[in-house]
Amino acid sequence: MGKAGRFACIFVPMGLTIASLLCLLLVFLGGLSKSNALGSLYFMQLDASNFTANPDLSAVDFTDIDDQFLDMFKSSFAKGDLKDFYNIYIWNYCDGTADDKSGDKTIDHCSSRQAAYWFNVKEVWGMDGAALADHFPKALDDGLKVYEKVAKFMFACYTVAFWVTVAEIVVGILAIFSRWGSLCTTIVSTAAGIFVTAAAITSTALFATFTGIVNTSLKPYHIHASMSTKMLAIVWLAVAFNVGAGFFWLISTCCCSGKSDPKHKKTTFAQRTPYTYEPLHDHHHAGGAVPLGQMGPGGAYKGGNNAYEPFRSHA
Repeated sequence: MGKAGRFACIFVPMGLTIASLLCLLLVFLGGLSKSNALGSLYFMQLDASNFTANPDLSAVDFTDIDDQFLDMFKSSFAKGDLKDFYNIYIWNYCDGTADDKSGDKTIDHCSSRQAAYWFNVKEVWGMDGAALADHFPKALDDGLKVYEKVAKFMFACYTVAFWVTVAEIVVGILAIFSRWGSLCTTIVSTAAGIFVTAAAITSTALFATFTGIVNTSLKPYHIHASMSTKMLAIVWLAVAFNVGAGFFWLISTCCCSGKSDPKHKKTTFAQRTPYTYEPLHDHHHAGGAVPLGQMGPGGAYKGGNNAYEPFRSHA
């Protein structure tokens, strides 16, 4: 099939690998600016636009309402530390205001970006004082501790997955020339698939759990948390693209060798030199040549194993 066929054979896995890389890039671009496009690429959103200083006691047991904790909320709300919403990304968070009539949300501020970021609501809401530690809901406090640890692992998985996918594209260029290149690319693709899948599972489980904790602990105060279906779709598309690429890379190790088709090779013939002899063959029979082995004495041969074959001269 040749190099053209080989190129066509790896076109699909290369395209899927690039698509997976673009999905991972969108994860890292989330929260990069206050624009609506990048601002909407969050993992989780906390909506505090309906915060109430008079908690709904029917929503939870009375013992879950801590007066001191409620005072902390009132203080944060009065100082303007409690924003209408918070978008949580892999690098940072952004907050803003929501329009009372339309409900449209506008991002006003984004925090600085840092590796292994985790959203510390105590710090963001100004509730991280030592004197207030005992009044913070225990379930939310425990959830934040787990979130901090898992967020580091999640960030590492996404980072490794991104760079290994880049390596997969670079090594994939070698697959154009041979099946060995496809084999090497398949190995790199498998590593990328492991880290992309681990990152997707970790982030989905982490924010699903944290969302549930926030909704349970802060429901009386009308603070609601939700996950982004857009980001979930992007993350799991990265997994699907990477797994698909790995499958087709594997297929390319046993298909489309890249070598030229033997049928299309040019056949070379030896150039005959003038004044040389070539043996007479049976196909000269039809032209009147004496059959081999049937000439008598005086210039021919009698036949049998001791016969000599006459030669024809080419001038």
